[in-house]
Amino acid sequence: MMEKAISCKLSAIIIFLLYCTAAYAQPISSTDLINNAKEYDGGVVTYEGEVIGDIMMRGEYAWINVNDNVNAIGIWMPRELAKNIVYKGTYDIKGDLVEVKGVFNRSCKQHGGDLDIHAESMVKLKDGYSIPEAMDLDKARYAIIFGIILIIVLFWKVYR
Repeated sequence: MMEKAISCKLSAIIIFLLYCTAAYAQPISSTDLINNAKEYDGGVVTYEGEVIGDIMMRGEYAWINVNDNVNAIGIWMPRELAKNIVYKGTYDIKGDLVEVKGVFNRSCKQHGGDLDIHAESMVKLKDGYSIPEAMDLDKARYAIIFGIILIIVLFWKVYR
């Protein structure tokens, strides 16, 4: 009887371990955070996106904006976390891709009622990079042609 109970418990543990899968926090979209702000308010969320704009240092903390290609959300974080950011997105730079975990505030009392996330941790998922701008050869040709025409017209006006 005792052996049967032990083997039953052991079987249950083995089955549990075999079918157990690790549950990782899935990033929440900015649209979901904005549309369901009441539900997430005060809770810990994971948010992922590109760092855009400037890093604004404020004493021991820093503000960054993270854009998930739909909206940008302000992130308040310890200064040390912000030091890991190298590339900040602009028109010619793709910013670092980061995953931020922190407390979501739909109306932060500390920051004048803004919607923000107070980061507890940040992981850089992918480094940013410069986006090379290709020269438009047609525009260059037109600029040269119009420049020559301008010089001809100027000489014609001056020496006529």
